[in-house]
Amino acid sequence: MTFVDTAPGPARRARRTLRAPGVRMGGLTLLVAVVACAGLFAGRGVTPEGVRAVLLGAGDDPTAEHIVLRLRLPRVLVALVAGACLGVAGLVLQSALRNPLAGPEVTGVTPGAVLGAVTATGLGLAGWESPTAVVVAACIGGFAGAGLLWLLAGRDRGDPEQTAVYGVLVSAVLAGLTAVVLLVAPGELGSVVQWLIGSTEGRVWQHWNLLWPWAAFWGAAAWLLAGPLTLLRCGDEQAAAAGLSTGRGRGAALVCAVALTAGAVSAVGALGFVGLLVPHLALAVFGADLRLTLPGAALLGAAVVCGADAAAQLLSRLLATALDADRLTLPVGALTTCVGAGLLLVVARRRADER
Repeated sequence: MTFVDTAPGPARRARRTLRAPGVRMGGLTLLVAVVACAGLFAGRGVTPEGVRAVLLGAGDDPTAEHIVLRLRLPRVLVALVAGACLGVAGLVLQSALRNPLAGPEVTGVTPGAVLGAVTATGLGLAGWESPTAVVVAACIGGFAGAGLLWLLAGRDRGDPEQTAVYGVLVSAVLAGLTAVVLLVAPGELGSVVQWLIGSTEGRVWQHWNLLWPWAAFWGAAAWLLAGPLTLLRCGDEQAAAAGLSTGRGRGAALVCAVALTAGAVSAVGALGFVGLLVPHLALAVFGADLRLTLPGAALLGAAVVCGADAAAQLLSRLLATALDADRLTLPVGALTTCVGAGLLLVVARRRADER
């Protein structure tokens, strides 16, 4: 028996519109699963057949089990959650500041978190082996960077152009302070270079156990702010006319963005351009309804970081073979920075053409 949809045309279009976001979300979830599997199979030390045997419970090699279950699996999970944090943080910042070129990297948040982690490491208070102290230090630095931007912007906080200028200045100052810390404690360069570039090397279950509750709490808080953020995207006058306290709404949004960024930085370092460009992809896919776009940005950020990590591992293997250097490792942050810089040029050119 064949059923014919006899509903009016507008009703059919409405149902298709409602189904489309679900289809896109399902497609993104599948993409995340694919890149996660790629991350498990991309590393060195265990063949794809060995990884498959361990995952199916058919392996009898304790070394392979240790590499897959205690090194690769937590690394993949940390990369997924850190990417989700950066994607959501970037979208929150761009919506709250009404600036499509705002992001954790250029608003003082990421540089502040990096400065906090580097300073704590230089003082011997934190390190990759003590992720709890790193989270605390990165949060303090991230909030300090955002607070400095908040103070400098003053009454111009609602002006996207002025806020962007102050954000670049604050980021430059914080990056300079990080360089000073490295000069004062040059012996710590090897232990902090991962924060400066961004890397998932050495991520273990301890990092995952600290990161996912933090990300879940602040991610949920950001989603609850979807309504106020949507109003802020329309401008302060329209948001105030709708009954929103713009100062409080923007402040709450910035707290969520800083917390999410600090959590990601404490886990994987400063991954360039992820928080800046993922929101553009999310808005292009899901539109301006942030109730859908915020979870979409989380999935896109997870796919981007985990996919970049898998690609970096594959490139490391190819380069190691070509250059005969077994220990050569390409940090994922180097890959996201290079690719992100090219995409940023494309976005900037399109905005210039639209004007």
